[in-house]
Amino acid sequence: MQLNLDTGVPNIARIYDAMLGGKDNFAADREAAARLTEVEPLSPLYARNHREYIGRAVRLVAGLGIRQFLDVGTGLPTMENVHQIAHRHTPGSRVVYVDNDPTVCAHARALLTDDPGAVAVVPEDLRHPERILAHHETRRLIDLDEPLCVLVTGVLHFIPDDDDPHAAVRVLTDAMCPGSHLVISHITDEEVRRTRPEDNRLGMDVYAKSNAPMHPRTRRDIERFFEGMELVEPGLACISEWHAPKPSRIREDLRNVWLAAVARKP
Repeated sequence: MQLNLDTGVPNIARIYDAMLGGKDNFAADREAAARLTEVEPLSPLYARNHREYIGRAVRLVAGLGIRQFLDVGTGLPTMENVHQIAHRHTPGSRVVYVDNDPTVCAHARALLTDDPGAVAVVPEDLRHPERILAHHETRRLIDLDEPLCVLVTGVLHFIPDDDDPHAAVRVLTDAMCPGSHLVISHITDEEVRRTRPEDNRLGMDVYAKSNAPMHPRTRRDIERFFEGMELVEPGLACISEWHAPKPSRIREDLRNVWLAAVARKP
């Protein structure tokens, strides 16, 4: 598949890859990552904390016997991807990765060629959840009559309110059967906007020049994604502290920046 890449515009998936020390990025992505790190030196640590949170969430859900996972807005493949963790804890698990970025999908397909029977890639957008659920690869691997884990991590804050991300997530949770789980992470700028307004503005400016401007939400707006669900302890918490095995290194003023939670459908 031939990809038409605009390497001069920072791409959120590639910025994240650069933060993690990956190689699937270009000069514009590395420059954006450097500017974000200049504004907040802990940005690369936060990126790693986010990957670790996803791993802890998948292990928890897999430990409950969930054997199918729908990862929406997956981003570029990294070490310890969802299917690798799930297969290690529940052999035979089925995983569908969803992303609207052609580069992400191409990399994911290349990574997953060794296990096409249990893992698939769907080129779709969270803004169209009905199309995700109806896609032939989703229907091939996901049985909505069995408990499912839907992951929507690191993507919701790139969807503006006009596109109604709450409604999109609700379509996915409505399709779940009882016993299914929802995994979310989301950035909020409430505290940073109050304590460090200039740094907050500079960071937002970096994303404004990327392929997907950022749209942070309040804690209450993030909690709304879980309406009708039962939050797993400790509820909505900092990604660095959610089921973390050791104390967080995140400063107090950043403790309420990137929030995460896992919830069960009763």
